[in-house]
Amino acid sequence: MTSVAAPKPAKRSLSLPNILTYSRIAAIPVVIGCMYAQSIMGAPLWLRWVALFVFIAAAITDFLDGYYARIWDQQSSLGKMLDPIADKLLVASCLLMLAADETIRGWSLWAAIVILCREILVSGLREYLAVIRISVPVSQLAKWKTTVQLVAIGFLIAGEAGEMILPPTVLIGITLLWISAILTIYTGWDYLRAGIHHLTEEDR
Repeated sequence: MTSVAAPKPAKRSLSLPNILTYSRIAAIPVVIGCMYAQSIMGAPLWLRWVALFVFIAAAITDFLDGYYARIWDQQSSLGKMLDPIADKLLVASCLLMLAADETIRGWSLWAAIVILCREILVSGLREYLAVIRISVPVSQLAKWKTTVQLVAIGFLIAGEAGEMILPPTVLIGITLLWISAILTIYTGWDYLRAGIHHLTEEDR
């Protein structure tokens, strides 16, 4: 079985994993722009499919950048900083746009609020712990939470366009969003508990 050869060394900022992360950030205005044009400005419904396609491509880069960074030993401080930021920007901007066009409405807004609050909490906690040189590893359940979250948002981006092919598209998206919110609460508590433990140890 042949192994994948690593590419020639490049500047860390221009390594393939980092380029994939940059592309995920660059995809955000495209996704939001297509959704805004279709739902707010009355542009054709096919723009939802364009938004979904770009969103799926961006979500795939979330897996690929970490994978290539590991197998090619191209991990960098810049990549470690930008990767979670890119994820949170993509999720937060999509949730806000979905709330604005009322794909997410009523009680389902609370699921989006829980997800956004958790991301802010964990980001702040990690930033503080990084100052005292303590890292909190990502749990397997948190990875599953992220997967469910991205799939939920994908269904919701398809929205009305998706319902022309699969009628319960939005319902599936909302259901997965609530599942993601429940996992978010659980994993958020795990991070908070681990963070408080390290903080109390630091104060002793």
